[in-house]
Formats: sequence, C-alpha cells, structure tokens
Amino acid sequence: MPLLRKALLIFGANLLLLVVYGQQVGKPEPRAANPAQLNRVQFTEVASQSGITFRNENGASAEKYMVETFGSGVGVIDFDNDGLPDLFFANGADLAHGKPSPGNALYRNLGNGKFADVTAKAGVAGNGMFATGVTVGDYDNDGYLDIYVTGYGGNQLFRNNGDGTFSEVTARAGVGGGGWSSSAAWVDYDRDGYLDLFVGRYIEYDLKKAPYCGYHKPGYRMYCDPQQFDGTPALLYHNNRDGTFTEVARKAGVANPAGKSLGVAIGDVDGDGWPDIFVANDGVRNFLYRNKGDGTFDDITYGAGVGFDMNGKALAGMGTEIVDLDGDGLPDIFFTAFSGQYNPMYRNLGKLLFEDGTVKAGLPSSVKTLGFGAKVFDYDNDGYPDIYVTNGHVTDNVTLYDPKLSYRQADLLYRNLGGGRFRDVSAESGPALRIQHVGRGLAVADFDNDGAVDVVVSDAGGSPLLLHNNGGNRNHWISIRARGRESNRFGIGAKVRVTTFAGPGLAGGRTQLREINPYGSYLSTSDTRLSFGLGNSTLARTEIEWPSGKKQVLDNVRAGQVLLLDEADAKADAKR
Repeated sequence: MPLLRKALLIFGANLLLLVVYGQQVGKPEPRAANPAQLNRVQFTEVASQSGITFRNENGASAEKYMVETFGSGVGVIDFDNDGLPDLFFANGADLAHGKPSPGNALYRNLGNGKFADVTAKAGVAGNGMFATGVTVGDYDNDGYLDIYVTGYGGNQLFRNNGDGTFSEVTARAGVGGGGWSSSAAWVDYDRDGYLDLFVGRYIEYDLKKAPYCGYHKPGYRMYCDPQQFDGTPALLYHNNRDGTFTEVARKAGVANPAGKSLGVAIGDVDGDGWPDIFVANDGVRNFLYRNKGDGTFDDITYGAGVGFDMNGKALAGMGTEIVDLDGDGLPDIFFTAFSGQYNPMYRNLGKLLFEDGTVKAGLPSSVKTLGFGAKVFDYDNDGYPDIYVTNGHVTDNVTLYDPKLSYRQADLLYRNLGGGRFRDVSAESGPALRIQHVGRGLAVADFDNDGAVDVVVSDAGGSPLLLHNNGGNRNHWISIRARGRESNRFGIGAKVRVTTFAGPGLAGGRTQLREINPYGSYLSTSDTRLSFGLGNSTLARTEIEWPSGKKQVLDNVRAGQVLLLDEADAKADAKR
C-alpha cells in the first residue's frame, strides 16, 4: 500500500531520571518472576448467541473504490446509564451501485449475556452515508453519553435525550465536517469543563475520478496506494457551551494538510496537566501535538522522535494508543501498521523524548499481519497492561500479488511480562484468537460486569466478533467510574492512580497510572470506565486528578467493585 519515503533518522536518547507527576521515575519495574504460572485466560466468540446480528456493508465492488477497504468502527456506550455497557456499530454503504447504508445499529445490553437491537426506537440508523468512525462523549454535560459518527462525505452528531432516544443535531451543532473523516476523539483541550472534538481526516478522494490500479488482467485490479492522493487537514471543534461548536483547527495549529489520519489518541505525554494529541498517519509521518495550555498546540513530532520507524521511514499508521506500557509513570505510544512493517512502541523517556522500544519490548520488528484496531488493557488482571491487535488486509485479492499474505487474518494478543517486555500469547488464549476475519475497529469493556475485560471487533464486510473473557477475573480487580462536576461529566482526561499494597501477589506495592480516555484504537470508542488488575491484592489506594486540578484519595478500597469517584468530594490542588 504505502511507499516508504526517505526521512530524517530518529536520534537516540539516553534514559533520563526525572520527577513526573510528583513521583520518581526511573527504569521500569520488573514483575516478580513466576515461570510456573500458565496463561489461563481463554477468549470465546459469543456475538451471535448474544443476539448481535449486525453485518457491516463495506460496498466491495469491481471498481475497487478505496473507501471499501476502510471498514467501520464500534462504540461502547452505556446510553441508558444502567451500568451495563451497550454497543453501537457504524455502517458503510454500497457506493459503487448508489445504494445508501443499511444503517448503523445500537444494541442494548440486557444484562443476561444478551443484547437487543434498539436502533429504530433510538433513532440512530443515520442518513445513509458511508459511516466510518464512532466517538462517544457527553458534550452538553447532561449526564448522558452522545454519539458522533464520522464518514465519507460528512459526519453526524446524535444527542442523547435521556429517554432511550437520540436527536440528530449535526447542523445545529455545526459539526458536519466534510471530505473523508476517520477517527475522532472528544477532548477538553482548554479544560473549561466542556468536551471539544478532534476529527482526523484521510485523503482527497473523488469516486468519479478514481484511477485504475493493479495489473490489467481479469481479477487483478486492486485498491490504490494512498500515496497517489493528497492528504486532508484535521478538524478541531471548540465547544461553545451552548450546544454549538466553532471549528478552530487552523487557529489551534492542528490543521496540517499533509495528514492522512487513521488513528487518533489523546493523552498527557509530558505530565503538565494539558491533554496532547497523537495522530497515526498512513504513509506519511505521524503528528504529535503538544498542548501549550493557551488554546494552541505545537507539532513536536520531529524532536520527540515519533514520526518515523526505527529506520527513519514513515509507516502506514492505523490504530493507536497512549498509555503507560512499562510501568514507569510515563505514557508511551503504540500504533499498528501495514503487513511487512511492524507495530511500533515508542517508549516515553521524559522531557518530550521518545525512543523506538519495539525490539527491547520483545515485540516483533516485522509482521505479516496488517493491524488496525489496538487496545491496551489488563486482560488477566495481573496488574500489567497487555496489548490486543485486530488484523485484516485491505486488498481482497492480495494472494495474487503475494501468496504469503492473506485477506482474512487472525488477531494478536501480547501479554505484558513486566519491565516493559511482552510475549505473544495469541495461540494459547482461546479459539476466538484463531478466527480468520477482516478486523477493523476494536473496543473493550466488561460487558457482564464480572471483572474480566471483554473485546468487541468490527469486521469489514462481515459480522462483528464479541469475545468473552473467561478467567480474567481469577485475579483481583477494580473498576473506576468518574462523575465530573467542575470537570466534564464523565471525567474524560482525568488521571487515575491505583496502588496495591506490598506483599504477596503479582502487583504488590506497585502504582498504575491510567487516564480516562476511551478513544484511540481505530474508528472506535471503549468503555468510559477504567479497569485495573490488582493481582493477588484485595485492597488498593485510589487517587484521581481531575482536569479541573482537584484531587481526591481513597485508602483501603476493596477489590471486586465498580467504584464511583465524584468530583464533588475532591479538593482543590494548591499547586495548580
């Protein structure tokens, strides 16, 4: 797909010792060795038996329009606030034959392992456009999560009415966009208590001018390389706090026209309290936008060393995450890429410096799979975050060009061994990880509230996978639900630290840092609740730092519960 272009070599950097978030940061803390422990968690696919009958329309045709490769995302949304995560699937359309989309789908979680299709009642089927991404957030702070859907040719905003129905308010809100939008994320970038909206966009592409690509032989036409098309600048909508938004991307410094955005992740990479934005681009360098705290951003990609691979070349970036992978208290960056490339992990060294730590982490430096959605979560609740990647090629006849590659592919699961090291445990983690499919969007949530985080994957042109986690709750866990007051209602952007007590247990005496940012991955949104594995520990200390600057601490919190943290109980931080 993408042609690798020459670029600046990423300079190396020595590990720095520094103080971040008020804590000493040094080498990643290794996990206590326990080679006798076997991976006991098994994932099983339960979508059809759960009542999920949705099927994605990717519009695959002989014309090989590039949008047909894109797939559509999935969003986790507890739209009725009953404590059970529901599911929203965006849907594509048959553009080659001028047929509108069969419609998006909303499934209500019934709490008994079953889901019910409530799309018609909710009014979220959409306007027939080719929908791509799903991002969920409470933009009006009324306590109910709203849905923003990106697409080819425009976007849609559905406001949650709080009674099981939604109203389509795109025009009134002023967030219709245009062009070809991909992943989006809600982010309170100015920390005024209201969520703003960042929308990544892909390439300039006109169906009427779509060129022929591939060999001129029957069956050999293929989808074109994105390098043949110009990029498109992202959009940034500032929340006016009255139900409307103002587009400010150029003013804010995030409207690079070279962008070919596929994945978008939010996180405070330098610990200054202001959310930053990472964009994974397809075949051109990535973007890391540092929030200056005055409504504008700096593109620090070159200096930070996150624009290119370890050889100084641009990758085909897809899904992405910002999360602390090695336990040193600094958020790292992970993203997926094309077959024949690798899925890089950029380790945060502090002071806005990163190094490509993929090989050191034990992750492969070359893969045959083509990765899209990626999520970091603790699937076995041992206190160490793991990496799940869903795969599927973009070229349906790829075997004609390379017999070693396949269109349908199995997913990957990397278990965190501690100390920033990972091991591929896909083959031993259940039958669901052997399913060959065309993976695109990926989200996670504990759908049955049993303490083990489950996985949902959207399939391009097929049925989604709902992967039930069997055995992840053998270790202890705690889940965090935030209720903002001065901050946005669901605490998006809040930092949560969970410390387990020293003593026996895999996670003993360690602090885990996570941010409430359910976005990232590819075209998808995960649960707004944060789940932490506690290993053998049954008690934990929990601290939350709200976007407003207020903090609160709870000692001796029992494991095995969904803990509500309310900003009304927080105290102002005198240092901010």
